[in-house]
Amino acid sequence: MALTPSNMLPLGTKAPDFFLLDTVTENHMNFTDIKGEYGTVVMFICNHCPFVIHVNDELVRVANDYRVAGFGFVAISSNDIENYPQDGPNFMKEVADRENYPFPYLYDETQEVARNYDAACTPDIYVFDRNERLVYRGQLDDSRPGNGIPLTGRSLREALDALLGNKVVSPEQKPSIGCNIKWKK
Repeated sequence: MALTPSNMLPLGTKAPDFFLLDTVTENHMNFTDIKGEYGTVVMFICNHCPFVIHVNDELVRVANDYRVAGFGFVAISSNDIENYPQDGPNFMKEVADRENYPFPYLYDETQEVARNYDAACTPDIYVFDRNERLVYRGQLDDSRPGNGIPLTGRSLREALDALLGNKVVSPEQKPSIGCNIKWKK
């Protein structure tokens, strides 16, 4: 496992669109399908990364807390399933069901969407405002596997609360850190 930070896509970037398979419903979805009234959270995750496994419960809590407030959420896995078969669509559906994901879990087979978002690691989190402009990219919070810091989702929650309050999201943002996206050769 390579410890990899986010690339920190420039704030203000328009949300790249996508058309990907939701492994749970077996329907294809695009950005508009998941867009929320106040904003949209796009998360690059995968099944096997210990950093994602560590934050899964808090990702679900944050999504459950903020979906009712008008935010859209989606998770995308872009890993190479030839070399990492545990990240394939069938296993993605199993993980989504087991973890009670309240958001679609999309499969980025070509890895084009991850490249368009400049995603580097799992988890990698992006928040877009109601105008589909990037206002936050980075970590969920300061908790990492083994560091003893409790999961709170603080960094992501602060960004979402700012949008709810019609305030500017602080540009002081910490990159996420996790496993690198497993790129195809």
